[in-house]
Amino acid sequence: MKEQNETYDDSAAELVQLVICQLSKEEFGIDISRVKEIIRIPEITKIPQVPHYIEGIINLRGGIVPVINLATRFGLSHEGTDDNSRIVVLEIGNLVVGMIVDSVTEVLRMSKENIESAPEVIRSGVSEKYIRGVGKVEERLLILLDIDEIFQEEKRLELNNIEDAGAIPA
Repeated sequence: MKEQNETYDDSAAELVQLVICQLSKEEFGIDISRVKEIIRIPEITKIPQVPHYIEGIINLRGGIVPVINLATRFGLSHEGTDDNSRIVVLEIGNLVVGMIVDSVTEVLRMSKENIESAPEVIRSGVSEKYIRGVGKVEERLLILLDIDEIFQEEKRLELNNIEDAGAIPA
């Protein structure tokens, strides 16, 4: 049996903090350590000849940030943006990228005990390779995204090229 201090230390280490967002009526969790900020959707400058899920670029305090539409990327139905829609700005290595989501609902702490590996077939239609796991919070199921897999190396290169192409002299 563990001593009380050992149990306390284990439980503190076993918590994850997630930003919860909605996308096509499903709830997704993103590790908060990857989130730089959450912003309202500004004007997005379209870039020609990019993959269909890349909306374009935005100017974020003088920096060019590529923006992807996460619903389009996942092949989910999407009704467009509204006043609740947000861009979740992520840091992935040296890359800063924005993801459009339908809304951001909360920041949540969850015990790793409540996270299970993703089943082969996910009801939301998101490919299993983009999912780190499924979190259970009371009656809710949260699909936990694997940000590194979503932005694998060749995608990072594509997005870096967009940043370069969109740079506008001051």
